[in-house]
Amino acid sequence: MDDEKQTASTAAHVIGRDIASMSVDELERTIDRLREEIARIEAEIDARAVTRSAADAIFRK
Repeated sequence: MDDEKQTASTAAHVIGRDIASMSVDELERTIDRLREEIARIEAEIDARAVTRSAADAIFRK
């Protein structure tokens, strides 16, 4: 049963999920994971912008 509770608390957060039953520790871990995910997404956006810029430079010649 503890394994199920551990898995549930470390699972990915679902946007709109009811957070009323989460502990402060769980909420803080969720915030940390979401910040990490935001950073990962921003890095991907930046990488795509670099790729797009390089492609634009090639095709504008």
